[in-house]
Amino acid sequence: MNTVLNISSYKFVPLPDAPALRETLLARALRRDLKGTILLAEEGINLFLAGPAEDVRGFITELQTDPRFADITPKESWSDTRPFRKMLVKVKGEIIRMNYPTIRPAEGRAPAVAPATVKRWLDQGHDDEGRPVVTLDTRNDFEVDAGTFEGAIDWRITKFTEFPQAVLDHKAELEGKTVVSFCTGGIRCEKAAILMQEMGLDHVVQLEGGILKYFEETDGSHYRGSCFVFDERRAVDADLAANPGAVSSPS
Repeated sequence: MNTVLNISSYKFVPLPDAPALRETLLARALRRDLKGTILLAEEGINLFLAGPAEDVRGFITELQTDPRFADITPKESWSDTRPFRKMLVKVKGEIIRMNYPTIRPAEGRAPAVAPATVKRWLDQGHDDEGRPVVTLDTRNDFEVDAGTFEGAIDWRITKFTEFPQAVLDHKAELEGKTVVSFCTGGIRCEKAAILMQEMGLDHVVQLEGGILKYFEETDGSHYRGSCFVFDERRAVDADLAANPGAVSSPS
């Protein structure tokens, strides 16, 4: 019986008090006996938590009392065991490392498109202006191997810091198309979409909430395989159920 609630969420928002916030959030999580990881940086927060629903949702309710996190809306899935062994809260230079300091999502997002809209575009083969649509996987190669959108562009990057150079190498292939940037939960494709706009691509959007939100809000059409997740579940299917046998460990 699936009694463990798993959540993931992130927000790009200035956090100059990240070190002090670390102590506060760690104490709250331990008090509720949650397991998972929270990453904090000057640019924002990225969290993955698991535990009984009452405790997980209680943590989020308390987090939302901070105006900076009032609009955080986690993605939810269920499992029969906790996919994390510890509770860690870390302060990092970036909540998702890109090594491209001019990309600051807190100062303005790239346009985001709802999962239902992306599904409709893929159903019809073009966006609402008749422009060809391509999906661009911003994840690492071993994640893509577990599953991705049918026909997605995959540059076989091994870490996200390689993405900026990959855009420069392949920019001409994206010209004149609507590029839907996607990743697991939205955090990488948000930075990726801003970067591509900064590099001069005019029609770039991000899939709101990433693959997990697409699974949650659609029937999973146009996606093939599972979605790699960075916890002991290893991967989830379109029904957000764990499928650990879908992937092998990255080398």
